[in-house]
Amino acid sequence: MERHFDRRQFLELGAAFGAVLAAQAVFPVLAKAAPAQKTLADCLAMTPVQMADASPKVQASWKYLRETAATIADPKVRAVVQAILDTPAPTLAARLADPGNRAAVYEELAAKGYLKDAAPDTFLPPLAAGPDAAPQPFRSAPGSGYQSHHSYPGGLATHTACNMRISLSIFDAYRDVYGFDLDRDAVIVSQMLHDLHKPWVFQWGETGESRTEKTLAGTGEHHPLSVAESIVRGLPAPMIVAQACAHNHPGSAKDEAEVVGWIKAAAIVAGVDPVAKGLLAKGGGTLPEPRRMEGFVCHLGDHDWVLSVPAAK
Repeated sequence: MERHFDRRQFLELGAAFGAVLAAQAVFPVLAKAAPAQKTLADCLAMTPVQMADASPKVQASWKYLRETAATIADPKVRAVVQAILDTPAPTLAARLADPGNRAAVYEELAAKGYLKDAAPDTFLPPLAAGPDAAPQPFRSAPGSGYQSHHSYPGGLATHTACNMRISLSIFDAYRDVYGFDLDRDAVIVSQMLHDLHKPWVFQWGETGESRTEKTLAGTGEHHPLSVAESIVRGLPAPMIVAQACAHNHPGSAKDEAEVVGWIKAAAIVAGVDPVAKGLLAKGGGTLPEPRRMEGFVCHLGDHDWVLSVPAAK
């Protein structure tokens, strides 16, 4: 059927079309096709890795983390961090394969009160394929347990990416407002690796449920174990100390004592003297002095849970 438009109709249509284009320019999401819908059955048929890989949000976060890791200035440190992102294997467990070493570590942790309701054969998460194999990729791990933040496949990548943006925003603000230059590598590394052993701790079971986390030195076991892994991997002491501050800061003697305890527990697992390694001050009672700001930034950056924990509940 033939249709005729007068000049006024043509202008009205042109204005409407222009409005659509303008809206798409201002709100790019409007220009994107609606995401493909999946049924519950589709989701249940997917593995955790497939779920994470199918999520645009997880993939965007993972891409951001890889790009940020590539900006680490120190080539040796950059290589270590990228290797962990590639394969978050619990290499710290290699020395614990020896029954004598494992028993000694367990006994020392227990003697210092760092273990709770743990047995010698179960005080560490299970190792299915040895210390050189990751239980799962970094990108498929949850960010925490149930009723906490990011307890879904890929939650660790989302959580870490948000924290990284917070940390680097603080880095930029201190530089731009005060002219105060922090160690950017330490800011990135401490935040990137603060939860590096959640792929080990929160392994997905055959039923689709993640493993329940235990405590170590008064906090979630992932934290001291992540610090221990950084020690074993040979990262610089200031970066490890900053990483250890993720769950608390050294702003008071009481708060600092918690960080000191996590470092001591990590050092026991790693089989090192924390003072000799530069992780604690002489005497082992405090962090190295002067206390560096990167630890505070790591702690402040690890606060996306303020939004995400209530959202999960």
